[in-house]
Amino acid sequence: TIDSLTPQPWGCLFFYASCRGIWKYRGFTLFLTFLFYTSYHLSRKPISIVKSQLHRNCSTVHGRPENVTNNDTWCNWPPFDQDNYKELFGALDNSFLVAYAIGMFISGIFGERLPLRYYLSCGMLMSGIFTALFGLGFYWKIHSIWFFVFVQIANGLAQTTGWPSVVTCVGNWFGKGNNRRGLIMGIWNSHTSVGNILGSLIAGIWVSSAWGLSFIVPGIIIGVMGLICFFFLVESELFVVPPPPLMRGKKEKPEQERLLPNNSSEEIFGSTTDTAVNNINSHTEPSGSAETPEAISFLGALKIPGVVEFSLCLLFAKLVSYTFLYWLPLYIANVAHFDAKGAGDMSTLFDAGGIVGGILAGVVSDYTGGRATTCCVMLIVAAPMLFLYNRIGTYGIGTTVAMLLVCGALVNGPYALITTAVSADLGTHECLTGNARALSTVTAIIDGTGSIGAALGPLLAGLISPTGWNNVFFMLIAADILACLFLCRLVYKEVRGWRGYYTRQRGKSVRLNQGT
Repeated sequence: TIDSLTPQPWGCLFFYASCRGIWKYRGFTLFLTFLFYTSYHLSRKPISIVKSQLHRNCSTVHGRPENVTNNDTWCNWPPFDQDNYKELFGALDNSFLVAYAIGMFISGIFGERLPLRYYLSCGMLMSGIFTALFGLGFYWKIHSIWFFVFVQIANGLAQTTGWPSVVTCVGNWFGKGNNRRGLIMGIWNSHTSVGNILGSLIAGIWVSSAWGLSFIVPGIIIGVMGLICFFFLVESELFVVPPPPLMRGKKEKPEQERLLPNNSSEEIFGSTTDTAVNNINSHTEPSGSAETPEAISFLGALKIPGVVEFSLCLLFAKLVSYTFLYWLPLYIANVAHFDAKGAGDMSTLFDAGGIVGGILAGVVSDYTGGRATTCCVMLIVAAPMLFLYNRIGTYGIGTTVAMLLVCGALVNGPYALITTAVSADLGTHECLTGNARALSTVTAIIDGTGSIGAALGPLLAGLISPTGWNNVFFMLIAADILACLFLCRLVYKEVRGWRGYYTRQRGKSVRLNQGT
């Protein structure tokens, strides 16, 4: 039977009475995965907020103890109290991001072969433990850089369980034929920015008093989400099997009829009927009549048209996005002279702009059918906006707010589109001939390649920032331009497709007029 593949989540026994329609399960899964990945990003953000607390300008800090011998470093947390603190911050960022990038390529392979609910739950619990462990260094009075590096590496590996799993779950429920996939995933992908915003606000509560809680509280939150995932996540239609006690006294519908969406849900979310029927048949027929398709190999996923181009584009787009993620609060504190909490709160505007940018990119790409062109245009416009932000972004509070919102939308829009709708499109590409077991691997390849850029960005920022913030922004602008270049072939192909479409439409109009 279907539910023998993986036991049904216990929470579904409670929610079944209110989730009889497939479309309700879709909405519930979309909501849960939104919360899950929000918690992932929420637990990543504290390090960027706490940086400005670990190394401060002690001459501006009040309450210096009388027995202090060093007036310049007394308020800092060793080993970040020396002149090489930026390099140490860069080492912390890269410990996490390099481990994340390496682990992501492996994570997608596991994601295709293990029950997603178990895999995602364990990943969130482990991430919660290591996030909290970083904060416990405050209470345990740990001053060894190697302790913090180890925790960051372990947390980076644990967090690779998240993205392939949640994208695969959403892809299972929202099929290839959905003409609003970009909009749905654009809204759903706002969890990245929402998580960053919440992580900044939560970390900011304790950053000036007890920065250890800035990590411990997010660690507890993601751990609790791991438990919720274990009890409630339904990873696809195949597991929507009602328990027998609830069906007593009722004439049970055929299994396929129960699993397929009704007409109203098709209008709202798009049809997945063919996919559901194929999946059901492959699991319910005798083993000799139908075989379950094998999960795609790593090389096989690379051969899907567009995977390599979008992966390399994401490498540079994510380089820009994660440089802002890890260094923007410190930049605001140094250049605009905000305190640690104020800089963290101000940096959330960049993520707020990212929410709008992700939704806008999804809507435009749905309407035009041009995912690559949408990304390319936003990246091209982002380059001069980054230059303007560096030049005039700190002239006043109004200018700072406006530039952060605009830059956030343009930088995170392409990043959001590639990691969601584009990954889902490629993971269900027509060349796969109906094999749906490629989504996790494709997602991991694209996001894993992007994570290489995410590791390089903060590293380069740490190395370049001592020479001046202007050079950091020149590096980000160059990365945006390189991201555009890798999409040139796909943009050309999309433009040719549009020209051919309008030529055919014009020809039809001419023939129609001649006929009348």
